[in-house]
Amino acid sequence: MSHPTGTPGHAASIHTLPSYLDPQHLGPWGIYLQQVDRVTPYLGHLARWVETLKRPKRALIVDVPIELDNGTIAHFEGYRVQHNTSRGPGKGGVRFHQDVTLSEVMALSAWMSIKNAAVNVPYGGAKGGIRVDPKKLSMGELERLTRRYTSEIGIIIGPSKDIPAPDVNTNGQIMAWMMDTYSMNVGSTATGVVTGKPVDLGGSLGRVEATGRGVFTVGVEAAKLTGLPIEGARLAVQGFGNVGGTAAKLFADAGAKVVAVQDHTGTIFNGKGLDVPALLAHVQARGGVGGFAGADTLSNDEFWAVDCEILIPAALEGQITQDNAGKIKAKMVIEGANGPTTPEADDILHDKGVLVLPDVIANAGGVTVSYFEWVQDFSSFFWSEDEINARLVRIMQEAFAGVWHVAQEHKVSLRTATFIVACQRILHAREMRGLYP
Repeated sequence: MSHPTGTPGHAASIHTLPSYLDPQHLGPWGIYLQQVDRVTPYLGHLARWVETLKRPKRALIVDVPIELDNGTIAHFEGYRVQHNTSRGPGKGGVRFHQDVTLSEVMALSAWMSIKNAAVNVPYGGAKGGIRVDPKKLSMGELERLTRRYTSEIGIIIGPSKDIPAPDVNTNGQIMAWMMDTYSMNVGSTATGVVTGKPVDLGGSLGRVEATGRGVFTVGVEAAKLTGLPIEGARLAVQGFGNVGGTAAKLFADAGAKVVAVQDHTGTIFNGKGLDVPALLAHVQARGGVGGFAGADTLSNDEFWAVDCEILIPAALEGQITQDNAGKIKAKMVIEGANGPTTPEADDILHDKGVLVLPDVIANAGGVTVSYFEWVQDFSSFFWSEDEINARLVRIMQEAFAGVWHVAQEHKVSLRTATFIVACQRILHAREMRGLYP
């Protein structure tokens, strides 16, 4: 038998990656592949299965046509990627953003696999998105877009297959439309098909604040272990929505000072500490931090050089790069966003002695409470907010303690330690299940 692509058993011919998986075609997926390569030496015999982590199980690209209010037809590109389902159904958000790409959604789905395994909830990783600027759509157009997208990806989602949730530019209303559309198509109400729903439709108390609360919880745990006092600590926060705003409020309530905030409307600064409740009210009314009366304005570049002890990037990925990492003066970076730090920037921060609490553990509070919501929907029995918050804090504390132990044991970064814990769990499940057929 001839072997036109190489000699029999030659690794290059067996493991040649499709071009869209090639780390040379970087983007967010390339960053994720680099992270997997860094953790592979620590996987022991499970490294035999590591290619499982480098290929999404399923990637669906859909056309989403809708009729606009003016009667014309517009087409949008949508995605749903299921990275891994060895440990349970896919789980991950849906984002509506004009810069959404397949590479981004693939990477986000993979980080969901890591995140879910790191906090040990019984999910695999998935993610979805539509390349659209939702601010340019009317409410009716947004509803039609959401329902058509849900119908298009309906063949691969479901309460026991893949459970979407809110992400960038999506919210409880979007989830209500998704749940209703899926339910109409299957002929019965299926509240568990999405999480992050309004409470009246099977949503969970505490879900909106959950990611920010998780950021605060791991920050406090890391501060205890490193001797950094929260009382009087100065914070700089990028992004002031559900994640950054909630985390800022919780840190301020604990005695920290929020001195700088940046979002899409600008950067504000007050060395004596911003009035966080007043700023949250301003953002609610104005749509951003720009124009807040109790602060000075900085350039966006100056934000990264602000004197602070804790920096929380809680906006989009790729914000801390080799160009600005050297300016950062914080002692601790808590990643509220997904993938906000590039590998090059990670190395710079490590060399500077900055402790980075990675996204795959730091912002896992959201999916943890999404898991609570899913469980409550299956049982039709709902918990109190205090009960939910207590369970969330306990899970986050235990998960962070485990990651910290692995980091100390192997003398690696917390990001690598989180990947070690998560990848071992995913690949152990893969090994135990075996290959079928």
